[in-house]
Parts: sequence; structure tokens; C-alpha cells
Amino acid sequence: MCEYCGCQSIKAIAELTAEHDSVVDLISDVRAAHQGADAAEMARVARLITTILLPHTQVEEHGLFPAMSDEFPEQIAALENEHRHIEKVLGEAADGVPSDPGWPSRLMDALALLREHILKEQDGVFPATLAILTPEQWDMVDAVRTRVTDAASTPTR
Repeated sequence: MCEYCGCQSIKAIAELTAEHDSVVDLISDVRAAHQGADAAEMARVARLITTILLPHTQVEEHGLFPAMSDEFPEQIAALENEHRHIEKVLGEAADGVPSDPGWPSRLMDALALLREHILKEQDGVFPATLAILTPEQWDMVDAVRTRVTDAASTPTR
């Protein structure tokens, strides 16, 4: 992804970017499975993408986006709407291969949207954070990451 503005020197942005990179790699795995008409593999990789995106989205929506929403309300609302759509389609594979024969096509459409979404964040939101977020807001982003990471590492009963 981009490295022109220096935003990746900020730990929170570097972590979000690394997650984007992992998701982009997985999208290529879904494409290969789709070409091979392997719905089971598509569903398996969709679950891996979800595993990355669940905490990632929380960091964005509870840390980064609130700090950006006063300055860019329409853009942030659109990104959050995209999150919901992508989550919905990925979530259809939560329990295995969806029985709906249209799901593979919907997944491919959602992943194309996800790829565009990532570029919007990488090329727009992340660089803009350099000019907008205060040190206190960066602390809030870091606190959300810590909370999400701690929750993910806490065993469930």
C-alpha cells in the first residue's frame, strides 16, 4: 500500500495497514477458489477475513472514525455502511458454505467493494489523520486497540 505521507509511522495506522495487507492477500485466495468453483474454500477464507476484520473494524469505528466524523461526516458514514454490507456477506459463511447458490457471486462483489474500501482508507482517511487527530484522540485509538486485543485473548467459557 501507500507510504507517501508518513502516516504508517504511527503505530495505530501501521497496524491497520498490516491488517489491510493481510485481507488483500486473502482476497486473492478467495478469487482463486472462486475460479476453481470451490465454495468450501471460499467460505473458509471468508471466515479468515472476518477474523481479521472484526477487531480491525472496531478500532476504526470506535477509535479512528469518531475523531474524523466532524470533519468528514458523509465519508465516514459511507465507510461504516460499507463495513455493514461487507460484514453481512462474509457473515453468511460463519457456519460453513452458504446454501444460497448466489452467495459466491455476492461474496466476490463484496470483496471488490472491500478492496475499493481499503484504498479509500489507505489513500484518504489514514493520511488525513495526520492533520486532524490530536494526541488525545490517538490515545483513544490506542485504547480501543488494547481493549479489542485484550478481549480477543481472553478465553471464553
